[in-house]
Amino acid sequence: MGWRLENHMETSLVLGALQDAYAAKQPEEGLLHHSDRGSQYTSHEYAKQLKAYGMESSMSRRGNCYDNACIESWHSILKKELIYCNPRFKTKE
Repeated sequence: MGWRLENHMETSLVLGALQDAYAAKQPEEGLLHHSDRGSQYTSHEYAKQLKAYGMESSMSRRGNCYDNACIESWHSILKKELIYCNPRFKTKE
């Protein structure tokens, strides 16, 4: 798994997380990489890295909130049970 925490939402943030995840798991070619339509994920640089890793990009349809409903629900539970209920995460440090 790869993750990053920064004060910005630039391509370098998600690109670094992708590179960490790839290095940790070394997935086979053909992995389906699903993301939202954020500018970080639609950038040329990110698409180029996905292609270099042999990953196929998958995104929700424009304006269709139901495409990501299941993962958004999961993230909601994760945040409620791990992040918001845990006082040790008051700052990034």
